[in-house]
Amino acid sequence: MSEHSSEVIWARNGQDFIDNRYSRKHLLRFDGGIEVAGSSSPHVVPIPMSDAAAIDPEEAFISSISSCHMLWFLSIAAKQKFCVDRYFDKAIGVMAKNLDGKVAMSVVTLKPEVVFSGETLPTQDQINKMHHQAHEACFIANSIKTEVRLEPIYADA
Repeated sequence: MSEHSSEVIWARNGQDFIDNRYSRKHLLRFDGGIEVAGSSSPHVVPIPMSDAAAIDPEEAFISSISSCHMLWFLSIAAKQKFCVDRYFDKAIGVMAKNLDGKVAMSVVTLKPEVVFSGETLPTQDQINKMHHQAHEACFIANSIKTEVRLEPIYADA
């Protein structure tokens, strides 16, 4: 089908590596050229060895699920002739021990809030169906073991 790539770049830069107090800050480079600061999560490795301002793998994981869902939702809404003005999601991931006793992202909850405009607005049932279709189509959701929950937020009508 298709192949996708990213680069992860880290260098010791003279730090004493053996004492395990080295910086976890690194660079994430994507095929379109954008570069993003990466780090371990301060929840996993304490500051100053982590950088709270950088994206950590857990955030990137949650974000990729949320982004994939949104892109599918937008596509489905457009095909059904519903005009989306704004899509906002504050996705939350929970780390816990899995059945094998390993720490893993156990649940990711998406809370998308979608604003529509136009002559024809979807009902909550239609919105729920579009979210379900987006979840079923999402490449990332289809690639993981983590439970992904959807809790759409509806603006007052």
